[in-house]
Amino acid sequence: MNTHDNNQHKPIATRIIYSILGAVVLFIIGTLLYRYEVLAILTDSYSEPSASQQESEAVQQARRKLAEEREQWDTDVTATPPAQPTSRRGYYAPPAVSDIPDNEFGESVKRGREIFVNTGTNAGEFVGNDLACANCHLDSGRLEHSAPMWAAAVSYPAYRGKNERINTMEDRVNGCFTYSMNAQHSEYGAAPPPGHQVYKDLESYFYWMADGLALKSSPPGQGYPTPPETDLGYDRKRGKQVYADNCAVCHATDGQGRKDLNGRYIFPPLWGPDSFNWGAGMHRVNTAAGFIQANMPLGKRFSLSDQEAWDVAAYVMSFPRPADPRLSQTEGVDETTDRFHQHMDYHGQTVRGMKLGEPLTEASWSAFMEENFGQQVR
Repeated sequence: MNTHDNNQHKPIATRIIYSILGAVVLFIIGTLLYRYEVLAILTDSYSEPSASQQESEAVQQARRKLAEEREQWDTDVTATPPAQPTSRRGYYAPPAVSDIPDNEFGESVKRGREIFVNTGTNAGEFVGNDLACANCHLDSGRLEHSAPMWAAAVSYPAYRGKNERINTMEDRVNGCFTYSMNAQHSEYGAAPPPGHQVYKDLESYFYWMADGLALKSSPPGQGYPTPPETDLGYDRKRGKQVYADNCAVCHATDGQGRKDLNGRYIFPPLWGPDSFNWGAGMHRVNTAAGFIQANMPLGKRFSLSDQEAWDVAAYVMSFPRPADPRLSQTEGVDETTDRFHQHMDYHGQTVRGMKLGEPLTEASWSAFMEENFGQQVR
């Protein structure tokens, strides 16, 4: 009886197996056709590589050329000195992530990159908000006109007027933790101490990224560009409409950004207690205008006019944010304004009923959000 039943089911089982095998074969064939664009060629719909593919190939070629020229120069001092690897767009071409060396230095580079991209996860004890380095330095610090770290790596040590002394790269990164990530409100209560591994790993990442750039050079695309000043100047009230048309979809009408299901920011807050404080360079209207025009809206770089960039920067930077940490060195907001804010910003001005630069409390922020956006703090 059992033998008869088994024989009766054999054809069905065989057909199922053949069906599965057939589906697998079709999937593999389809994948190969798609991956190698065979179908496109056969149907005459094959097109040239996309602009991004062409750019990637150009970068790889430039990096290979650098390696070849270095090898030649190592053995022949009369050979042509190695040239800076350059992209199709004319900017420095940093190495690809896949080129990170498989050694102890490479491990430090990888850690530095992870800190840069996911700062709150990998250096969380020193972060007092949910921002990451990559929020202001796009494409993991690689993108031109977004204060790329390859340009910073060849610029330091350098004199900075902000603290009136020569700054090392560690000093500069310390400032980012203090002013952009509100380290004073972190678990540790301050930026990483001198010599901490966080600095070493970040510097490894920057150094590796700048391989091929001359020290103390001024490569195109460094820093943020500043749009030409307009006859109308900047106006936060005009900027409100620019923000609604171009920014609110990602950063929300109330400027508090968007989070994923795990509560991590997909798009960061632009003002309020979880944004950068009044000591960060980005609070300046001119700095913000340059960053915004060169990089925003995301995927539409340089789409805003000079006037729109100035106005929307004024709008965003006229909202409350955490106090400048240097406030403790003065007798109040007015003195802080006089000593540290003699440039294009709203520090010390009263806007929307709040004196900007005053320490934000839970009560004052809740009242501000209720009055200006008709909502509870989220």
